[in-house]
Amino acid sequence: MSDPRSLWSREILAIAKEGLTYCHDPFDRGRYEKLLLMAAEIAAAETGGAPALIRGVFTAEEGYPTPKVDVRGVVFRENRVLLVSERNDGGRWTLPGGWADLGSTPSENVVREIFEESGFRTRAVRLLAVYDRDRQGHTRRYFSCYKMHFLCEIIGGEAKGSLETQAVAFFPEDGLPQLSTDRVTERQIKRAFELLRHPESGPDFD
Repeated sequence: MSDPRSLWSREILAIAKEGLTYCHDPFDRGRYEKLLLMAAEIAAAETGGAPALIRGVFTAEEGYPTPKVDVRGVVFRENRVLLVSERNDGGRWTLPGGWADLGSTPSENVVREIFEESGFRTRAVRLLAVYDRDRQGHTRRYFSCYKMHFLCEIIGGEAKGSLETQAVAFFPEDGLPQLSTDRVTERQIKRAFELLRHPESGPDFD
């Protein structure tokens, strides 16, 4: 994200979506629709994606443009952190979690994701961080995203994979496996260990 051109498509998309949400003049709507298509073309050039597919993604998103929300569960046992390996991610590892579903609170979402991906039943006990995905060194996506990390404690269940995950394991801070940096970074996990050692600290943000 260091190249300012990588933000152009998102900024143009935001202008187009805001205009389409609030304007009523048909001529202005036509102009905003052209901006949306332009944003899709730029995103395709930036990422190598198919322009038609990106246009479909951009046009399907209605309303005022806001960041998406990704929730991740941070679960410790014997000073080791719970990670899962997703089947479609080349054996790399991540904190369990994913996109937040409508109709559920952030903590409900993360508890469900942990159970579905790892087999452990948990309860959320503390918000550790709210990160702007673009500032964390992740692979770029078409939309902006806020990542919410929750400290959760195990209350039942056992380790087992799922349709999404092929392996579940706990790792020490100094022995992390190859991570899925599209989902989590080593710095974020090490920061979670640090926050565990200092419960008096407030959550990280930005």
